[in-house]
Amino acid sequence: MQRDNRSGFALSGFDPVAYFLNDAAVPGLPEYELISDGTVWRFASAANRDAFREAPEVYTPRFGGFDASGVAEGRVVDADPRRFAVIGSRLYFFRSDENRQRFLTEATLRAKAQERWPAVTVSIAR
Repeated sequence: MQRDNRSGFALSGFDPVAYFLNDAAVPGLPEYELISDGTVWRFASAANRDAFREAPEVYTPRFGGFDASGVAEGRVVDADPRRFAVIGSRLYFFRSDENRQRFLTEATLRAKAQERWPAVTVSIAR
């Protein structure tokens, strides 16, 4: 999972559940932190934290939170947690508005990203 280099938080401290409920990047709060699989997540409310705890596979972003367009190209590219899309029931992040728009309009990129993700994960520093 992509972590903010300064804070160490997943999604730079934004609430992963809020992307689905609010269709917005909502900052999480220190009082609603959760550590899951060694990653620190923040949430805007106790209800959001509890929803994530019950079903992390639903709210965890695809491709480790990295730029989905970059993954489709076979590269690891950091994403901006304010540039996102919920497609179907999955959360995707992007580095730029251009990458986001391209991913939304070129349906083949989703299949390419899914296919290339296993190879891309090898190049992610642990």
